[in-house]
Order: sequence, then C-alpha cells, then structure tokens
Amino acid sequence: MDVSLIISNILNPPILFFFLGMTAIFVKSDLEIPAPVPKLFSLYLLFAIGFKGGVELIKSGVTQDVVLTLLAAMLMACFVPIYTFFILKLKLDIYDAAAIAATYGSISAVTFITASAFLSELGVDFDGYMVAALALMESPAIIVGLILVNLFTADGKRDFVWSEVLKEAFLNSSVFLLIGSLLIGILTGEHGWKVLEPFTQGLFYGILTFFLLDMGLVAARRIKDLQKTGVFLISFAILIPILNAGIGLLIAKFIGMPQGDALLFAVLCASASYIAVPAAMRLTVPEANPSLYVSTALAVTFPFNIIVGIPLYLYGIELLWR
Repeated sequence: MDVSLIISNILNPPILFFFLGMTAIFVKSDLEIPAPVPKLFSLYLLFAIGFKGGVELIKSGVTQDVVLTLLAAMLMACFVPIYTFFILKLKLDIYDAAAIAATYGSISAVTFITASAFLSELGVDFDGYMVAALALMESPAIIVGLILVNLFTADGKRDFVWSEVLKEAFLNSSVFLLIGSLLIGILTGEHGWKVLEPFTQGLFYGILTFFLLDMGLVAARRIKDLQKTGVFLISFAILIPILNAGIGLLIAKFIGMPQGDALLFAVLCASASYIAVPAAMRLTVPEANPSLYVSTALAVTFPFNIIVGIPLYLYGIELLWR
C-alpha cells in the first residue's frame, strides 16, 4: 500500500483539525464548541451534499448504473446488520447485538463527506447520485435491527410502536434534510446550483473542517467508554468495516462502478451511524447499552475510517481495477 496516500490524507486540514480536537481533550484544554453550532454545521453539510447530489443526478439521469448502485446500497444496508448480529451474539446479549448490528448496517454521512473531499483533493471524479445511495442506506438497518430483536428475544413478541419506529427511521432530521435537499437539487438543476454555489461550494470545506474539529472533541471524550467494550468490540469496530468495505468493492467491481463511486460505496459500507441509529435504538430498544454502540462507532470506527480506512479502500480499488 502507498503510505503517501495515508500521509496526504492525514495532512488535509479537516483531518488535522480532527486531531486538534482530540488533542484538546487529552491535554485537558478548555476548548469547547457551543452545542447549537455543531448541529447547525451538520445540517449544512447534509444540505450541501444533498443539493449537489440532486443537481448531478438530474444531469446524469436515472440510468441502469444508477439503479444498480441504489439496489446494491439497499442490499448492503440489509445484509450487514444480519450477519454482524450473529457475530455479536457470540459475546453479547440480544439487545446489544441488535443495536450494534444496526449501527454498523447504517452509515456515517460525515465519513462519506470526508471521502468526497478526499477524492476532490486527488482530482478523482465521482457521480452525484452516490448521495442517493447515502440516503437509502441510512434507515433500513434500523428496521432490520428491530426485526432481529423481535425474532430472537425470549417471548418473540416485543410490542414496538411501528409508526414511531418508521418515523424515527425515515423522518429524523438528517434523513429528511438529505432527501429533501436531493429532491430540490433535482427540481432546480443547474440554475439552482448557480444561485446557491457561493453558499454550497464556497463555504463547504471550511465548515467541514470546523465540524471535524468538534468531532475530534466528541470522539476523544468517548474513548474512556471503550474500557467497557473490551477487546472483542474494539477489534469488531476495526475489522468489520474493512470486511464490509471489501464486500462493497467486490460488488462495485461486479456492477462496473467507476473508481470514485466505488470508493464512496466502500466508505458507505464500512461506516457506522453515531446519530440516527443510536437515537432510534434508545427509543425502541432501551435494554441496549448506548455506551457500547455509540463509543465503538464514534471513538473507533469513525477515526479509523477517516484516517486510515479511506486511503486503504482506495488502495484496494487500485488493486482490483488494475
């Protein structure tokens, strides 16, 4: 593997600011970002990437490649929580296994956005419709996780309020804004892009950098929770993303994705949700321990993916597509 890829990724300003945030916690600095600001920046990033994806999607049209990519995304969103559940069940109870499996079946939008920025820095093209894959992979894992709980608990008759489950899965703020921005991008097309480009493009990297500074602060605070997870879960949080990315790359190669799209698809398969799924699991599976599924996703998998995973998956693409 070309180590220069990892070095160039680490030396990107967003990644360096992520490290700065972690360092602030380790040295006990009083650096703190007021709570409403990261939420605002998170919504901005979802809006910007969704809107750009809609504009690009209307340019390319709904082709066979688009349909195959979206079907592959939904397949992985359902497959990952099923197989990881049975691995986790070897060491954990049903509730924790299902919650963590759902977390790893869903995606991290920020990891996807960081990978997009990485490709842009390298000058590698990717298609805007990959944002639609991002939107489709957010929610199915929540549904699959709850079905697994229902099937494997002792009585098998847990009473979920499915209307609340579906609302949390499909109408939570991140999914709603992402899909809404995608649709508005489709409706307004190139004209809408020209109007909003100073806002959606000019500010994008600065806000991503500031957001990753906050993510570094949050991830470092979560590291202490890893003491509760043990070696098994820490290993799971690193090895399963690599395995999922490998499966994603094989699917991408099979259906003929270009290299930029293949990297984004691998990143989607490898990432884990630390916002939407934890919120849904707290609501519907209160027996599961949040410190397990949040800390593994946020303090292990997220840093691993943005620092090492993205260049590693690109190296896998260079081998497979050679």
